[in-house]
Amino acid sequence: MGETPPHSREHTAERLLRTVVLVGMMGAGKTAVGRALANRLGAEMRDSDAEIVASSQLSIAEIFDRYGEPFFREKESAVIARLLDGPPCILSTGGGAWLSEANRALLTREAAVLWLQADLELLWQRVRHKTTRPLLRTDNPRRTLSELLDARAPVYALAPLKVHVAPDWSIEETAERVMAELARAGAVEGYEP
Repeated sequence: MGETPPHSREHTAERLLRTVVLVGMMGAGKTAVGRALANRLGAEMRDSDAEIVASSQLSIAEIFDRYGEPFFREKESAVIARLLDGPPCILSTGGGAWLSEANRALLTREAAVLWLQADLELLWQRVRHKTTRPLLRTDNPRRTLSELLDARAPVYALAPLKVHVAPDWSIEETAERVMAELARAGAVEGYEP
């Protein structure tokens, strides 16, 4: 279910040494930045939410509606463990995956984990028109997003690596900042700023 990027890369000496997991809030850019990194590194991009949708033949919203969040989180943990048991890739996880202590332990042990930290206003601008976010199906989705961010930020801060996303950065600029962090952590080789 992964996406195989084209192998015509600008930075041919760069290579992924271990799986990179991007964590953070919905709208932080995990999938978009993950795709940019995968393309740049000639690595496979995997998305735990996309894997869950493909295996269940249901959208995330439908899984939440039919079976509830605990069921979804159980499936999410199983999918993440399976995706980590393969060659190094870029792995984008759902916004709540990192909240599980078991997931954090597994991800930290098996991968380079980086928090894409974004402020509430940026997150809101990116998600406010999307209907695919089951946690934001409330009377006041902006307040709900703010409450989720307040609750989750201390847990996201446990990620070993962090990049604070600026509102005016392009996907490529964000990916460049992430590459610098990954190089410092030894997750990629051949990186030159």
